[in-house]
Amino acid sequence: MTMQPKAHSWIEGLAPYKAGKAKVDGVENPVKLSANESTYGPSPKALEAYQKEAVSLHRYPDPASSELSYAIARVHNLDARRILCGAGSDEILTLLIHSFAGPEDEIIHSQYGFAVYPIQAQAVGARSIAVPNKDWAADVDGILAAVTARTKLVFIDNPNNPTGAYVPWAEIKRLHAGLPAHVILVLDAAYGECADAEDYQAGEALVEAFDNVIMTRTFSKLYALAALRVGWAYGSEAILDPLHRVRMPFNVNTAAQAAALAAVDDQEHLKKAVFYNKKWREILTAELVAMGLNVVPSQTNFLLVEFPEGTAENVYEYLMKNGYILRYLPGQGLPNHIRLTIGSEQENNSVIALIKECMNGSGYE
Repeated sequence: MTMQPKAHSWIEGLAPYKAGKAKVDGVENPVKLSANESTYGPSPKALEAYQKEAVSLHRYPDPASSELSYAIARVHNLDARRILCGAGSDEILTLLIHSFAGPEDEIIHSQYGFAVYPIQAQAVGARSIAVPNKDWAADVDGILAAVTARTKLVFIDNPNNPTGAYVPWAEIKRLHAGLPAHVILVLDAAYGECADAEDYQAGEALVEAFDNVIMTRTFSKLYALAALRVGWAYGSEAILDPLHRVRMPFNVNTAAQAAALAAVDDQEHLKKAVFYNKKWREILTAELVAMGLNVVPSQTNFLLVEFPEGTAENVYEYLMKNGYILRYLPGQGLPNHIRLTIGSEQENNSVIALIKECMNGSGYE
């Protein structure tokens, strides 16, 4: 019998992360409203900074992303020494699991949450505990009840993806107060720039007060640099030191660092993107509710829409046939729901018109 290389047993059967569709058969240039990308686009200054780095492609990047870290610290009034940059915040989330969890350990996350958490937990042989959401956001009491002596990390994507809901700051503090000191609370604020609720905070205050809290952020959403894969974390030395030891030495490329730095420095552009996002989030919600559809109140750049029993797949297919790709979510236990990313004004108006057509019977012909 021929011997072959064999991965860890817990890798067998692991399903990789599945991105949303980007193409539709028979449609040359479909409108992609499935990946929560920012249609407002990046700062022109970020584009200029990116292009300038073309002459430096033979040089390795700054391994510490120092200038970017200091710019982030300046804008958010943080301690730059507590900032770690990564190739997207999902790299940092992965590093956390690989550094602090292993076989027989447990991580906890919401049932409706970012798929990277359970995927990477299985990748290290740990067990992922999915706690049912409460009012579409993380359930603090449910999470606390799930904690055991084997729990190593608790992930809260706040606001939540794919629901758009959020956990108020008082509840986040209550959650942390109920966790043992050895459990790391990970506040995944990928959509933090989108959130405008008065009782929302991304997590900096808890990071500065306790050693077992880390906050992660990204440039992929309202900063609109998704293609460059840039994220960052704010945490204690106790958490960041192991991450620095195991991360790739040049994890954020030079052009990505330059573009992200310029984007951070252009807060006026970000404010315009935030305003645009809020405006259309409200308009789209009102239009969908007027159709009799249920929409989860969102603090993100997308809406989770519930359709009548048995119709969501038909609406999804009708939209694709007409060149619009949304995110249908049966694989996440939401067979009656479709996630709609906020697009351009024309795209928003068109997708609403198509949904109306479908709901009025056109999609059932």
